[in-house]
Amino acid sequence: MVVLLALGTVAAILASRSHPPTTPSTTTTPSTTATTTAPVSGPPFRVGTLSLTLREPVGAAVRVLPTTVYYPATGPAGGAPAPGAPPQRAAGPYPLVVFSEGYDIAPQAYGALLDAWAAAGYVVAAPVYPLTDPAEPGGVNESDIVNHPADLRYVITALLGLSDASGGDLSGLVRPRAIAVIGHSDGGDVSLATVANTCCTDPRITAAVLLSGAELTSFGGQYFAGPSAVPLLVVQGTADTINPPACSVQIYDAAPSPKHYLSLFGVSHTGGYLPAGPARAVVERVTIDFLNAYLKGSTNALERMARDGTVPGLSGETSAPRVSARLAPLTGACPGAPPR
Repeated sequence: MVVLLALGTVAAILASRSHPPTTPSTTTTPSTTATTTAPVSGPPFRVGTLSLTLREPVGAAVRVLPTTVYYPATGPAGGAPAPGAPPQRAAGPYPLVVFSEGYDIAPQAYGALLDAWAAAGYVVAAPVYPLTDPAEPGGVNESDIVNHPADLRYVITALLGLSDASGGDLSGLVRPRAIAVIGHSDGGDVSLATVANTCCTDPRITAAVLLSGAELTSFGGQYFAGPSAVPLLVVQGTADTINPPACSVQIYDAAPSPKHYLSLFGVSHTGGYLPAGPARAVVERVTIDFLNAYLKGSTNALERMARDGTVPGLSGETSAPRVSARLAPLTGACPGAPPR
């Protein structure tokens, strides 16, 4: 049963969950424990999927987080993700990516990106947070977002626990010191909170990608006030009217290096992430370059990212201290963000 939390108790809940449980409750479907000893050359990999039901204890209550895991699997690369396919253990363990969906958008809508990241050699967990999915029986409720940073941290704990377990579906698949968060829209807000807001930071996270995200006053805390920072990739469409460019520029300009900004010219709030096309292809290539650089230590991935992110008439990329007006023409302020 999904248990909703009163907004007035948010501060206490976040404080009590600053150290997530180490023995998460999970249900997995289906069960596969097959392994392979065939030699592998590396990505791209075939992609397998696994359905989990994570049960996050919050005091005496439980928050249920249905989660789909995409992972490198045995067999020829390409084709649709295969439910229950045997994991490709010979090339693992793999860095972990936790993806947070946008409000009222099912994680499956981002399936092409999730599949691409897993094929590139990542274990990708895509949870459904309470009250965010369009299939939610009681309808969606955006105010529950204040609980989602703690949900995200719990998902990390659960995946690490399943990787540490012996003989399970995900046993030994995750590298515990190579963890990224990626989120779109509200999911980007949540991901940012876990790496840059004093309310919710998780020191296990080593990189973050924000797809049209924003800072939010509703989380409390302060952004970029801590002594450490993780590498950050900020992606933004210039025609976004939901989280306009001012939101991403506010994040990027305040963030310490290393940081990167990818501008998608004339692209809407979802246009670079959901529909197939040139913009999503750029996002796919650039996000993989970024993950390869900061989670796999690839020596030439940043050079590739600069090339892949610079497409005349379509996109531009920078790692300068501030975003130029050429990349992000600003109009107005970011709604819901703290002033700077």
